[in-house]
Amino acid sequence: MRNYVNSLIDGLFPLFATLAALAVGAVMLLLLGANPLVGFGALLQGAFGSPNAWADTAVKATPLLLVGLGICIAFRSGVINIGGEGQMIMGALASISLGLSFPSAPGIIIVPLALILGFVAGAIWGGIPGFLKARFNVNEILSTIMMNVIAVQFMNMLLRGVLIDQNQLGAAKIPQTARLSTAFDLPRLVPTRLHLGILLAVLLAFLVYYFLWRTTVGYKIRAVGLNRFASRYAGIKVEQYMVLSLLLSGAFSGLAGAVQVYGVTHFMITDGTAAGFTGSAGFNGIVAALFGQLHPLGTIPASFLFGALLVGANQMQRATQVPAALITALNGLVVVFVVSSEIYRQQRVRRRAIAEMKKQEALASQTKG
Repeated sequence: MRNYVNSLIDGLFPLFATLAALAVGAVMLLLLGANPLVGFGALLQGAFGSPNAWADTAVKATPLLLVGLGICIAFRSGVINIGGEGQMIMGALASISLGLSFPSAPGIIIVPLALILGFVAGAIWGGIPGFLKARFNVNEILSTIMMNVIAVQFMNMLLRGVLIDQNQLGAAKIPQTARLSTAFDLPRLVPTRLHLGILLAVLLAFLVYYFLWRTTVGYKIRAVGLNRFASRYAGIKVEQYMVLSLLLSGAFSGLAGAVQVYGVTHFMITDGTAAGFTGSAGFNGIVAALFGQLHPLGTIPASFLFGALLVGANQMQRATQVPAALITALNGLVVVFVVSSEIYRQQRVRRRAIAEMKKQEALASQTKG
């Protein structure tokens, strides 16, 4: 019974963290002279108050879920992927290049190929830090962040060069691509912005769960994450599975970029930063995965929660007339509290494991005595 209660409390930590972050946000609203009840009511209305609001929340949740699935795989193997932004960009660039190269091809052929190409491009971009980690023990946090910068500059170069829309009027052309053919748009599920990508993401969440917990490869990935020294002693090729996990993590982020292009934007434009295209989904997906306890199925509701925060925050800003910086701060508070709660949860689990081990040792000593 005690173990059940402890597990329940551990599972609720992300929820407690979110409520704590919102409480701090309420204090900030009060200091700015706004009514927190009105503000949070507007947030809920903006995220869930109509079919369009629900659709927008699901659309925002889609890239978070896809990136989060990749994060679950990487973290389960004991490596940290901070390169979701760059991997999303590379997946988007690869997929949109295909669509722009064959504008008259049938959509039923181009769309699946584009999604696969985005998946592969993200895998390659994620696999490079994986190889560096396995071969030269390069810190994957630093290398994946550096790969983000390279991807952004590569995007800027292409969108100002070979991929720029040549049909723009005027001498000064905006660094953006042409719009993809409407035949390549992901099918809409209802007459809103909701597209097929959300169903694909949810289906992949179940497949990732099956992969990690029901296959030999998934078992070895989790074993490496739990103890790479014991895994190596057991004959598991640790470096190989570290590379594989970063390959897969990058692949899901690359797929997120492709889905974003074919389902939402239908073209690419740059403001010189990654967030101009990704909306910081590459980073927010990490938090969604942590909120979901690094479990693929738990990442589904977590992604919808953060999608709701992103969509509803705009409505809250209009209702309370608070600065846009407060909305950014509120999202940042949720991130900080959720990540902190995950660290604290892991410490609790570790302390319980040590206490249980000492208890077993004491029992063994008494038995021998």
